[in-house]
Amino acid sequence: MGVIEVGELLYEYTVKLTGMTEYGISLESLIAGTAVLPPEGARFDVVFDGESTGPKLKGKVTGVDYLQVRADGRFELHIHAEVTTDDGHKISLHADGVGLPRKGSPIVDLRENVTLFASSADYAWVNTLQVWGTGTADLAEQVVHIKGYSA
Repeated sequence: MGVIEVGELLYEYTVKLTGMTEYGISLESLIAGTAVLPPEGARFDVVFDGESTGPKLKGKVTGVDYLQVRADGRFELHIHAEVTTDDGHKISLHADGVGLPRKGSPIVDLRENVTLFASSADYAWVNTLQVWGTGTADLAEQVVHIKGYSA
């Protein structure tokens, strides 16, 4: 892989939420406004999978976000995922960041600080990158869309 420029688009992925563990309050009722967020906030383990498209990383993405919703409504992201590239290599993806719900909408704006890791010589170039992810989560449709750029 050649030199990666700052601000270069590395990947774009769209994932579907496929499972959720809720700890005392449902995310659906919280988003619908039929439940009140407790003073201590709320925790959800959100499982997802989908596809990553290039230009640099293409393949299948699977993972979990250990999501904490703070008492002020801000989402704290803690994502662990793997990318299985189209040519069969595994890349670990770890991200933290924030989700900012849009008032009166099921859309959450996402900002992620991402690191990637691969032992494969073909993808060792990801190990030195810092990645900035930006996108949205549509909680009504249960779809997340993220673009990852080199920082």
